[in-house]
Amino acid sequence: MAKTRLACLLTLLSTHCYFTVLAVVLKTSDEFPSTDEFNKVELSCLIESISTINPRIEWKKIINNKPSYVYFDKKISGDLENRAVIREPATLVITNATRSDTAKYRCEVTAADDTKSFDEIVIDLVVRVKPVVPKCSVPKSVPFGKTAELSCVEEEGFPKSQYQWFKNNEEIPNDPKTSPKFFNSSYTLNTGTGTLTFTAVRKEDAGDYHCRAKNDAGQAQCAPQKMEVYDIDIVGIVLGVLVVIIVLLCITVGICCAYKQGYCSSPKQTGNNYKVPAKGDGVDYVRTEDEGDFRHKSSFVI
Repeated sequence: MAKTRLACLLTLLSTHCYFTVLAVVLKTSDEFPSTDEFNKVELSCLIESISTINPRIEWKKIINNKPSYVYFDKKISGDLENRAVIREPATLVITNATRSDTAKYRCEVTAADDTKSFDEIVIDLVVRVKPVVPKCSVPKSVPFGKTAELSCVEEEGFPKSQYQWFKNNEEIPNDPKTSPKFFNSSYTLNTGTGTLTFTAVRKEDAGDYHCRAKNDAGQAQCAPQKMEVYDIDIVGIVLGVLVVIIVLLCITVGICCAYKQGYCSSPKQTGNNYKVPAKGDGVDYVRTEDEGDFRHKSSFVI
């Protein structure tokens, strides 16, 4: 009886081992590799078990669920051509990674002589890109008590950059209440968009501002820009308006007085410039020097 049980156990073990050996099984040492741009990176595809001597190995790059070959028929192809090699048995090594290499990659192995003849693994590669110098916008001068917006934009880095603002080379905290130097300032800081907004600027907010963009690959910053805060002279503005009104009133009064004095009236007609009336039928007019007027020279003839 014991011999029968032992024989059955050995049979089961041998059957299990048989099917295990006749199945292609893949694994990877790193499912989510990452590297900086222009560096080397390995996409590990290890064959844990296989019986087929010359299996077919393929690598595909997947973007938006659309696969394309990067290794097929024992040749590197596509956008990895001349930038990648296969390290036996199936690991893909990218020698000069670029930002366009960020994608999912699928290693496929087909073993015709194995009972389980196909297996695959998917590897998610991220190529980090260092930020470039961000574009910073700082207002040159802002009225006291008014709002002011400072912006910082950088679009080359990957992953997406996070932003820091500095005033006079000192980092501005997200919450002004956490720092004694910025405790009385009133602002909001968005580290994701790079926007620093003052709701009501104070004299103490004047200074040199610069922004830094950073991610896992590195950082870059713009040159400092000066922001000045000036007072609005309300008294001066009111006095200026009053002066303009007074000047306009004086001009108006002067014009009215000129009309009353006759300086602006039309010139009166005199004897020297009197126009001779048109002659009537049968009547002649003659001007006399004594009278300074006109009289009839002859009467109507009926």
